[in-house]
Amino acid sequence: MKTKRILAVLCVVLVLTCLFGTTAYAAGSGDVAGAVEGTWKTASQQIKTVVNSVVFPAIDLILAVFFFAKLGTAYFDCAPVTAM
Repeated sequence: MKTKRILAVLCVVLVLTCLFGTTAYAAGSGDVAGAVEGTWKTASQQIKTVVNSVVFPAIDLILAVFFFAKLGTAYFDCAPVTAM
């Protein structure tokens, strides 16, 4: 039981070391600005893809729902009232 827990902790530490070690390795030459710029160039296309395929359609959907809700409330506000 104790051995499994220690092994699990060591595996987590190893994975975290690999994840964060990549950033340190990229900036190992002392060119931090170059490392950040390279990362941004790599990620910018992915960010553009996500924004174009997810964010804008979601905003369009929300605006369409608000438009039809406003249209519905305007219709009911202007509907004639019949006297009894």
